[in-house]
Amino acid sequence: MKIVVIGGGAAGVFAAIAAKEAQPEAQVILLEKSAVLLSKVKISGGGRCNVTHSCFDPKRLIENYPRGGRELLGPFHRFQPQNTIEWFAAKGVELKREEDGRMFPITDSSQTIIDCLLSEAKKLGVEIRFRQKIINLSKGFLIEGENIPCDKIILATGNSAEGHRWAEQLGHTIESPVPSLFTFNVPTSPLKELSGVAVESAELRIPGFSMRGPLLITHFGFSGPAALKLSAWGARVLHEKGYKLELQINWLPDLTEEKIYEKLLRLKEAAPQKSLPAENLFNLPKNLWKTFAPAKRLNDLSFSELRALAKKLHADPYQVDGKTTHKEEFVTCGGVRLKEVDFKTMESKICPGLYFAGEVLDIDGVTGGFNFQNAWTTGHIAGTSAATCSNPN
Repeated sequence: MKIVVIGGGAAGVFAAIAAKEAQPEAQVILLEKSAVLLSKVKISGGGRCNVTHSCFDPKRLIENYPRGGRELLGPFHRFQPQNTIEWFAAKGVELKREEDGRMFPITDSSQTIIDCLLSEAKKLGVEIRFRQKIINLSKGFLIEGENIPCDKIILATGNSAEGHRWAEQLGHTIESPVPSLFTFNVPTSPLKELSGVAVESAELRIPGFSMRGPLLITHFGFSGPAALKLSAWGARVLHEKGYKLELQINWLPDLTEEKIYEKLLRLKEAAPQKSLPAENLFNLPKNLWKTFAPAKRLNDLSFSELRALAKKLHADPYQVDGKTTHKEEFVTCGGVRLKEVDFKTMESKICPGLYFAGEVLDIDGVTGGFNFQNAWTTGHIAGTSAATCSNPN
């Protein structure tokens, strides 16, 4: 059997290894268009490689995927973060858990992961070919231009337009790729001078979506987990609106607007001579509270002013005008339509013998190791299935 894997990223390399592990006699050829493998692994996590996340319950794990979570439930019961940890440990690479659940190699170097994967591929006899320009794929799996006849193809081309075009040529539908996981530019934000100030819990809202979590004020607008997650779940809406829309921030998500107003009234009654900016009633970051609180004694504040402050703390509007992404760790939603893939095997329902792994599919996770876990899981299943399922041709 000859299996060709197209794409030398995490999903492709892991799929090639899985295929050889499952069927050592198979000829497995990995084609990469550039001169290096695993370039995204290299830069991930600031060069440390956020390999996976310490979430071991598949039902909770899928909550971190704006698209593809439901489809990944079955695959995560077969190969999940615990399996990833054990796989690397068996190859001599130990992972460590950080406070937020992210997992990195104990060396804090992505090169450790790269060396492990490439060493395993070499040991198993995966044939790797660099600078491969594929002209076309045909259903008989003759890769035109390279002229490589093969029995199975695993497409692991990430968010590459070429990979999507090849999938379309073989009968698949592509959900148009749009950016995911980005931060919000707010040029008119009056808070930009507070760059670096963080709030432990805020709720961000755009039409149709809301997200709660830590929020970071930046010199360009807003970042932090709440902003990144909102951009992921609302990726298509934000794209349709050209990244120009109103963002509302609830700075006190545990309180209703009425509760906030009542607390302000009680403070006014209890300490009428005190200055409101000096009374940080809600334990917000001090400088942030000072920008919200009128510079007056509580006794001098009218009921309408207190009502306006309660409203602002509950639904503070900002005009988003654009986004900011870390280009090197760019994530998109979009890709091969998921209902066209059998997630028990990662095989195409349209073109037998064609398998998919990683971000070529319309699957994306939030930050924290979830996108790599998708790569390991789908790569493992695709490689194992391609090597063990009967030849369709």
